[in-house]
Amino acid sequence: MIQAIIFDLDGLLVNSEPLWRRAEAVVFRSLGIDLNDEELAATTGIRLDEVVRIRHREHPWSTPSLPDVEQAILDELEGLIRSDAGPTPGAVATVRFFAERGLPLAVASSSPLRVIEAQLRKLALLDAFAVLRSAEFEKLGKPYPGVYLSTAASLNVEPRLCLAFEDSLPGLIAAKAANMRAVAVPDREFAAHPGLGVADLVLPSLEHWNDALWQRFRSGEKALRPSNP
Repeated sequence: MIQAIIFDLDGLLVNSEPLWRRAEAVVFRSLGIDLNDEELAATTGIRLDEVVRIRHREHPWSTPSLPDVEQAILDELEGLIRSDAGPTPGAVATVRFFAERGLPLAVASSSPLRVIEAQLRKLALLDAFAVLRSAEFEKLGKPYPGVYLSTAASLNVEPRLCLAFEDSLPGLIAAKAANMRAVAVPDREFAAHPGLGVADLVLPSLEHWNDALWQRFRSGEKALRPSNP
């Protein structure tokens, strides 16, 4: 039986992945690094400090420091969140679906806690979640399972009794490595990725979540594939 629901945030509940890419592009361009859309998309779901380290290995710079670059990206991002962030299709309804059924809800995100709170506040969903957990507090970010294991511990629910919702492949791998059931809701550009085969269910958007699918998870059904309605 599923006893708790854990959501990723960026790209799953909030249309913020394009905002992350815009913020990163602006800051890296200021360092003389022009990144195309494919390069920016390649780090989707990865913790920001790791993204900055990747870029520094690829295009070394002397100043500013890596933490200062992270801070500049976050400052740029928060401005974009205030002006442009909104829910993904079906996000608010899906959160309410589980809240109405009395299940404890959590967020397990690669984003820093300040960004998690800013985005949920913008969507007026902050009060819906019992636990907000950022991978910034883990030794390793997604695809390592630490943030999911810590979130389950904070909920006081065994990982195998949690259902995770993810949009990125690193996040999906992290949830499955934590021994959770997982629903993948990939961005269109990742929809055909073979790695999505590890998911228990793949949906084109959260708009397709419904009570029939929930009942199948509640019944303990092991596999819900083929899965795109």
